[in-house]
Amino acid sequence: MFSSKTTLVLIIFCFVLVQELEMHMVEAEKIDCKSKCNYRCSKASRHKMCIRACNTCCKRCNCVPPGTSGNTNVCPCYATMTTHGGRLKCP
Repeated sequence: MFSSKTTLVLIIFCFVLVQELEMHMVEAEKIDCKSKCNYRCSKASRHKMCIRACNTCCKRCNCVPPGTSGNTNVCPCYATMTTHGGRLKCP
């Protein structure tokens, strides 16, 4: 049958395989922040500042609310992120 070394190698191989699959699943679930934020900030008066803040929020929360403003209830993380001064960070 299997020796203890062979069994150990198979267990380690399975563990590494599971870790790789989990990493690919997380990467597959990430959204396209650039395009989502370009649309979100398309009507902003300070477009560059909006894009910068939106991209930061999107990368941290993996979510951007639909539309060009409002709808923050869709992304709770996005809606509650604040600056050092206590103001809402995400547009």
